Amino acid sequence: MLQPILITGASGVLGRALVSTFTQAGVSVRQAIRQPEKARAGVAWVRLDYTDPATIAPALAGVQGLVLMAPPLDPDAPGKLGPVVARAKQAGLRHVIFISALGVNHNEQAPLRVVEHLVIDSGIPYTILRPNFFMENFSEGFLAARIKAHNGIFLAAGEGKTSFISIHDIASAALAAFQKRLTGEFDLTGPEALDHGEVARAIGQASGRPVRYHALTEEQMVAGAREAGMPESTIGYLTVLYSVVRDGYMATLTPGVERLTGREPTTFGEFTRANAARWQ
Repeated sequence: MLQPILITGASGVLGRALVSTFTQAGVSVRQAIRQPEKARAGVAWVRLDYTDPATIAPALAGVQGLVLMAPPLDPDAPGKLGPVVARAKQAGLRHVIFISALGVNHNEQAPLRVVEHLVIDSGIPYTILRPNFFMENFSEGFLAARIKAHNGIFLAAGEGKTSFISIHDIASAALAAFQKRLTGEFDLTGPEALDHGEVARAIGQASGRPVRYHALTEEQMVAGAREAGMPESTIGYLTVLYSVVRDGYMATLTPGVERLTGREPTTFGEFTRANAARWQ
């Protein structure tokens, strides 16, 4: 297996899972982060700031593999990640895994699809992973605080279903791709598609809280995002994502996790039982 491997976004929800999964497997990892205090103790780290080009070459120096992630909901992902891909090619990296998002290959103008093309056209052996929405958005991501504070999920998702996936399954898929030198494109989903009412009930059952889903209009969701100080470009990205959910496009089920890891992905019930304490 290629080592060491640079993991970008290492202090984020998925990044932490990737670092943990790879190090537990005995892989030499380098964390790429902007804020050193957020680095996992005992694991090598390097500063990487997509807005500071001077940090790119040092971050990639001496590594053979790269797990590349864009900042969440960033419409300028191609501008930020393009120089990293170009430098990875110059440095002779032998494998790049890009964590994209389910469905972006159906929209050639989507920012993450543009990054996919940059990776594909680089000539570096690549694996593109396209996961669906994370289960962990409800336990430690952007939806967790309101579940704890207000016993509610407040989104403009309508009755659309989503095949949520655990970050740990994504991390295991990435590890398997490196270990087996698997290249190509893989869509990653959980084993079932749930609407947000079903999600709320599952969280409530596991945690003992009276969690409810509040179906907002798009206008209400936008107003709430503005009140929270979210940038307009990010709000626009968010509205597109949940319009896709409402239209039913995120309900698809794929065998990607099993193909890469050899096992079935985590169910939402397993996830809620394992994370019940986070909502208590």
